[in-house]
This record gives sequence, structure tokens and C-alpha cells, in this order.
Amino acid sequence: MKKTVIKKSGFFISLALMCSVLFSCAPSQKKQADKLMQEAITNLNAVGLSVAVVKDNQIVYTGAFGYKSLVDSILLSSDDIFRIASISKTFTGTAIMQLNEAGKFNLDDDVSDAFGILVRNPHYPDVSITYRMLLSHTSSLSDKMGYFTFDVIDPVASPEDYKKVYNETIPGSVYEYCNLGYNMLGALVEIHSGERFDKYIKAHILDPLGVNAGFNVDELDAKQFVSLYNYEQGSFIYSPDAYSSRSEALADYTMGRTTTVFSPTGGMKIAPKDLAKHMLIQINKGSFNGVTILNEPSVTTMQTPYMYGEKVFDYGLSIQTTDRLIPGEVMKGHTGSAYGLYSAMFFEPEKKFGFVMMTNGCPPKRGENKFLSIQSDVINALYEVFIK
Repeated sequence: MKKTVIKKSGFFISLALMCSVLFSCAPSQKKQADKLMQEAITNLNAVGLSVAVVKDNQIVYTGAFGYKSLVDSILLSSDDIFRIASISKTFTGTAIMQLNEAGKFNLDDDVSDAFGILVRNPHYPDVSITYRMLLSHTSSLSDKMGYFTFDVIDPVASPEDYKKVYNETIPGSVYEYCNLGYNMLGALVEIHSGERFDKYIKAHILDPLGVNAGFNVDELDAKQFVSLYNYEQGSFIYSPDAYSSRSEALADYTMGRTTTVFSPTGGMKIAPKDLAKHMLIQINKGSFNGVTILNEPSVTTMQTPYMYGEKVFDYGLSIQTTDRLIPGEVMKGHTGSAYGLYSAMFFEPEKKFGFVMMTNGCPPKRGENKFLSIQSDVINALYEVFIK
């Protein structure tokens, strides 16, 4: 596919800000946040930036800066939708926990029983691989053979190559981030619910929250999609595949097998202000404003770091815990990166605050805290204005 190469010059900042109808931020805070976000997008050479802030259990600030499309010089607005990459895992994890609550399975059950493929690490053939292991990235599965077909783990379809998918570690003992595991969880949502993955997420999570979002690109308004750009050697390269139609694949769809076309591991499309509503469910132990998505024990389990013996990992069941993002705060959430998109959703559930940020392109500079500079700088700036 031919690359669209765009050089940025004479960069202009646009602004489309909206304080929540639930709670109005102080004019001085809004003015200060506007200024800091404009500085961030300029200093970090971002194409566009969209953010949302939750404080005292309410969305108090949203802002959109820069460009939605460099080709057409279209400015970004707060209603525009980004493909958010791996933060999508929190939606897949929520769906799995809902089905666990419904008694469809136990988190420590062998996924092979439902999946219909014997999921076994050949180095440890007697050790079951469980839902909890897939959710926590400790299954010993890897992305070495890709993650868009389940043939890679099928001993029948790939009698030799399937062995290459597994690490030489005991399932459950070592954290290794694995997109394949989350695509498998998306298929398990279909198997246990009898509903196609995208439709399940819409009916049981998105519609109750009243948000405009989805895993099915063909059911969303393409005019709202934010163009994504990889940064390569000083230029921004347009990534058209981020919103590719899935209509052809859906014409011959097989439940529990074709699920990867929706990318349960990274394919959610949503605006920051709507992602903040999803975050508020996590902040409030599963319920908010009369809407219940999960029960409290499920949310606690998702947010609790996974343990193996005396080892404690940062990641829980689709939710990370970190004290590196904001000095002095222990935050929970997730990051995302794909096609040039960099996103972050982090919250403090006891203090009832949190942040969502998304950029559609910037140089991927990483700080000493292991977060990308744009994730860290933007969130810390908003923290200084609205929380500290």
C-alpha cells in the first residue's frame, strides 16, 4: 500500500473544549488546562490531542487540540472517535467478568473445555491454561506466530508450528504481554454468550453507558474517525488500515473463530469523554449513576495485581497498577499504541479521579518512568491543574 507522507510545518493549534454538564470546572482551571495542553501538543510535536478529566466522580473537563486530519487540515473536536488500541482490553475483560458473574465458567477453569481447541504449552502438557491466565498475560502464550488466527494454537491445524507460540515458562508463573490471549478471550465471549463479540459489547456495556462507540467499524460514522499517523524519520505517515471495513469478513463469519476481525485486543473506537464513562464504572466498583455493569467483587478482582507465589505483577485482569505515572499516586488503568495512536486511561479509585488522553500521532519518546512522554506529561499537567 502506498504511504501517505506528511511533513508538519507551520503547525497551528485548534481548540474545541467542553466542560461536563455534570460539573463545571472553574474558569481559572479551564484556562490553565487549555494553556498546558496547547504547550504539550506543541512541545511534543503531536498531530492532535484529546483529553478528559474525572474529579470527584464527575467528568469536569474535556478538550481537543490540533488536527483530526493533516491531509485535509481538519481540526479535532471532543466528539471525534479514536481507535484506542490496547485500552480495548478493558472492555473485553469487562465482558469476561460479566459472563463469569453469570456462572458461565470459573476464572480458573481450563479454557480448552469451551474453546474447542486443546490449549496446552507443550513444555507443560499437564498444566491447564485458564481464563485468569489469559486476562493477566501469564498464560505462557506469546505473539511470536501472530494473533489474528487461532490456527497458530491448534495442534491439528498447525502440528509443528503451534509449539512455537508458547514460552518455556510454567503457565501462570510469568507475565508476558500477549495480544493473542485477548483475541481468544473475545472468542470466548461469543462461545459463552451466544452473541457476536461486537454486538455483546454494544448491548451489555456501551448501550447501558449511553456512549457512541464500538468494535465494529462499519456501524460507526466514519466522519468521526480521527486519522492516525505513524511518526517515521521526521514525517507523519497516514495509517489507513486503522479503520478498515470488516464487511467482507462478516459475510462468512464463524462464531468463536472469526472473532479476530473485531480485534478484541485493540479494536475499540471511542472518544475520550465516552471512555471516561467506562472509567467511572471502574472507579465506582461496577456501578455509576444508576447503571450497573459489574458487581464489586469483579471490579476488585480486575484491579488487584496478579500474584504467583510471592511474586506480584503490576497487571491484574485487564487493569494495570502503577506508581510510576504520577509521583505519590498509585494509579490503575491501561495504555494503548497502534497505527501511530498513543492513548492512556488511568484512575485512582479511592480518591475518585482519573484521566483519559489520546493522540493520533507524535514522536514516540519514552521517559524514565517507562511511559511515553506525551502520556506522562499530559496526565501530570492535568493532575496539577485539577487534582493537586
